[in-house]
Amino acid sequence: MTQAEKEQENGKEKEREKEKEKEQRGVKRPIAPPFIPEPLQEQIQGNFIVVIHPGSRTLRIGRATDTLPLTVPHVIARRRKQPCQTPFEDPCLLREGLNKPESNEQRQNGLKMVDQAIWSKKMSNGARRTPVSAEQARSYNRQIRPTILDPVSRIKWTNTSHQPDYLVGEEHIYSDPSQWQIFVDMSGLSYSFHGQALRGQLNLHDGPGGSLTSVIADLEAIWCHTIQKLLEIPLKDLKYYRCILLIPDIYNRQHVKEMVNMLLINIGFSAIVVHQESVCATYGSGLSCACVVDVGDQKTSVSCVEDGVSHRSSRLRLAYGGSDVTRCFFWLLQRTGFPYRECQLTSRIDCMLLQQLKETFCHLNQDISGLQDHEFRTRFPESPTLLYQIRLGDEKLQAPMALFYPTTFGIVGQKMTSLQHRAPGDPEDPHDEHYLLSTQSKQDQSSKATLEKKAVTKNPGFEVESGPSGESSERSSHTQEVELGHAQGECLVGATDMDDLPSALLSRRTTMTQFEGKALGLDKAILHSIDSCASDETKRKMYCSILVVGGGLLFPCAQEFLQHRILNKMPPSFRRVVENVEVITRPKDMDPQLLAWKGGAVLACLDTTQEMWIHLREWQRFGVRMLRERAAFVW
Repeated sequence: MTQAEKEQENGKEKEREKEKEKEQRGVKRPIAPPFIPEPLQEQIQGNFIVVIHPGSRTLRIGRATDTLPLTVPHVIARRRKQPCQTPFEDPCLLREGLNKPESNEQRQNGLKMVDQAIWSKKMSNGARRTPVSAEQARSYNRQIRPTILDPVSRIKWTNTSHQPDYLVGEEHIYSDPSQWQIFVDMSGLSYSFHGQALRGQLNLHDGPGGSLTSVIADLEAIWCHTIQKLLEIPLKDLKYYRCILLIPDIYNRQHVKEMVNMLLINIGFSAIVVHQESVCATYGSGLSCACVVDVGDQKTSVSCVEDGVSHRSSRLRLAYGGSDVTRCFFWLLQRTGFPYRECQLTSRIDCMLLQQLKETFCHLNQDISGLQDHEFRTRFPESPTLLYQIRLGDEKLQAPMALFYPTTFGIVGQKMTSLQHRAPGDPEDPHDEHYLLSTQSKQDQSSKATLEKKAVTKNPGFEVESGPSGESSERSSHTQEVELGHAQGECLVGATDMDDLPSALLSRRTTMTQFEGKALGLDKAILHSIDSCASDETKRKMYCSILVVGGGLLFPCAQEFLQHRILNKMPPSFRRVVENVEVITRPKDMDPQLLAWKGGAVLACLDTTQEMWIHLREWQRFGVRMLRERAAFVW
């Protein structure tokens, strides 16, 4: 090859290289992913994740790797700092609306409906129930005198000689009332007693320590005490731990925001995930979809969950629970001459005894008929242990049936039914649902005006019928006015389903006006929640999987009783479609009171949870907006 041919060949190679470079310049290369720090790439260990499930009466807390959580009474007693300040104590089983003039009449009417339901149903052998009157049991119980089993009880009062600033959990329950007066006389200090949750919300009140700041400070004291003393985690080491917080299905955004801020800023967790109780209950039970019925101590919530999402329109909260059944049972016991005549609803220890009697004696088995003899013991600190005999009849069945006939509770003038409400807005979160609703309304107006103009230009001889100019704005404002009673912030409409909003609003408002001022029974609340689902297929799934959690319905034969009532009251159109109505009370033989917490522990192990963590620095920079971005539900 000559020199000229070599130069020509080299020139061709250079031209080919230039062409390849031009082709590479025209190709869009993918953007490199951002650099992820090494600690975030490591697998998060479950023993460094704390799951917190705060309830109306108990706090369940533990590591995600624990088999069972710790269960602590969710109460605190704080020492008064001003001698002239009156000690505040939350009423144990008492509540507002019980001492109205109509309360006793309403209670009697509810009991008549319960008796009618009992006597209208035959026993499983086809026989009628044996008629029993309360007078028969009363004549026997009035003659009963207690027997002394032990001169001195082994239970001791909490030692408060060192005058602690506060008492938490069991220490608070067994604190000596006489010690409070000693503190008042000698040091000017006494204790005020506070429960931290009330019917699904934080226990805010007008008394001392009832502000939101005070309640959050009490929560911080209870949780820090439990983490440090019972979980044995030093508070200084919480920067290496993460937290999963379970909140009610119908939540107060301001309360959730303050709790998240307290856990990250004050207590010092490095990251947090917030999720709803009903969704976590499905995780704990291993169900993909279910109508979750959570019967708690002071509230009952119903929500339809499908594939890890709680349908917003199906969420329902009833302002009664297990404590109302306990109080109703005490009223029935008094009618039969309850032999422990010193029992008071204002005493914390007496309320614990009544709770124990309810859990021991009450049932929903309609095959148990007639009078039966029972016995119970009273154990109080520094008092003798006493044994009582008692004879009971239908009272054991009437008390839990009050959940289905809530007028038996005798609560007058209180809003007993609530649905998911729209938040009033937060200045830290400008792009909230109010913003989305207003922008959606403007888009609807502009698109409607465009369609009208096109229709007029195509058909100049016809006029397009339209409402007044403010129709769209009135309709959007109408969505904010649909309320369940007069309670502040109890709006019914969700802002997410914008496609079928007008028709859904009309039907939903027509239905819910019937509930104003009334209390829904548990079976009717379940039927309404399922009926609020969008499609018939979803409703069919919910009828086939009704999951009962919480400790308020732990009565023998409750599963069969609830299943029978749902079958009798479900719409006839679904009786042909639904193969079987299934009520699940103990999935995998687990305690239904722990299902939601167990689901939170399962949530900590899921791969999808890695996208839901809100880290401390993110919260300090963006605040509540991180909940809208990271929460697995519509914030």
